[in-house]
Amino acid sequence: MREFLDETFGYAGLDWQKYVVIDQRYFRPTEVDYLMADASLARKELGWEPKICFKDLARIMVDADMELFNLTPPGEGKRILEEKFGDWHRWEHQVISMER
Repeated sequence: MREFLDETFGYAGLDWQKYVVIDQRYFRPTEVDYLMADASLARKELGWEPKICFKDLARIMVDADMELFNLTPPGEGKRILEEKFGDWHRWEHQVISMER
């Protein structure tokens, strides 16, 4: 989570530690300090390759959330989607609220 917070808040020009409170009650008793996914089996068995990397996904998510709140995002997320998916992706359909 810290890596995600560093990436997303950093992209938005913010320090996550000023906005996020960590509640120790939600830690697992045997919390693991480092977890790393391994997609090698999906690559081998399915021929799958990711189209979006972690850093790009963070930017896409931040841009969409900033637009949702009528803020001007840095814009890299939208650019990434257009470069990787062209006309396939409709940005305006992704900026939605769970409350709607």
